[in-house]
Order: sequence, then C-alpha cells, then structure tokens
Amino acid sequence: MIKAKAGVVSLKVLETDRLILRWQTAEDADFVLKLMNEPSWIRFIGDRGLRTTEDTRNFILNGAVAMYEKHGFGLYLIELKEGNVPIGLCGLIKRDSLEDVDIGFALLPAYWGKGYAYEAASAVLAHGKEFFGLKRIVAITNPDNASSANLLKKIGLQEKGMITLPNATEAVRFFEIEF
Repeated sequence: MIKAKAGVVSLKVLETDRLILRWQTAEDADFVLKLMNEPSWIRFIGDRGLRTTEDTRNFILNGAVAMYEKHGFGLYLIELKEGNVPIGLCGLIKRDSLEDVDIGFALLPAYWGKGYAYEAASAVLAHGKEFFGLKRIVAITNPDNASSANLLKKIGLQEKGMITLPNATEAVRFFEIEF
C-alpha cells in the first residue's frame, strides 16, 4: 500500500525478482493509452475509447485510483526493476458484474513470452490471498484468448465454463481458484 517514509510516498505494492508492481497515477497516462490501444488489448479486452492523454488520465483517476481508494487494490502498473520501464498492468478488480474479485493482466506485445505475466500474476494472486484474505479469486477471458487462459491455469485457476456478464452480448470463459 502507500507507505510514507521521510515525507516520500511509495506507490509500490509488490516486488518480484524482475518486476515492481505499483499503483497507477495520472502520470502513467501515456503508457496506459499506448497499452489500451494495442490491437491485442482491443481484440481480447475491448476498446475503452481512449484516444488522448487527458481522457486516459481521467480513466486512471476514475478507475484504478478510485478502486484503490474503495477496495485497497486494483490494476497495478508493472515495471521492470531494471530501468523502471513500464510493460503492462496486472491486479485485482472488483467488478459490479462479478460476485468475486477477479485477476486481470495485459502486457505490451514486446514483453510476451518472457515469463513476466506469470511472475506478476502469481504475485498478485498470493497478495490477494495473504494480504486481503480473499478465499476465492476468479477470472474471465475472451474465448479466443488461449494465452491468457493458459496463464490462468498455470497460476492455479480452473476453468468452469462460459458465462455472459450483465449488459454483454458475448459469453466469456470463466475461471476460479479457492484457497
């Protein structure tokens, strides 16, 4: 969480061997705009309609930052420890459309296949269980997103079938893990 040390506020939530996961801020808008306009994000997660840095700042403040304030968790920015390079998002989300907290992740394509998503998602899953005391975490994926489904299985979630979320027209794959 936020820790004050000598007047400095740290937004770091988790640290792994190669990554730092931290709260997003409005200053991350350019990176988030780039990530959310990647063809893979639009295909597998959906077009959020973000086209400007200012729109993205507001999206971060009204989405991730609001969720941190309400629940203590949300989607964290993933940075490489070496050089503090932002590479993606990973975290826990409390959606109105799901009973349980779910885990989500997305990385820029240049960072796929290097184990970063597994490293981040494993840390977030453990954090949800240990720090927040969650007894169950779920996940949803686009039916065509085999890579995300495989990662969810690799971190221990089990596929339970297809569900259609409220106000959605397409069914999604549903996964869960109970602790």
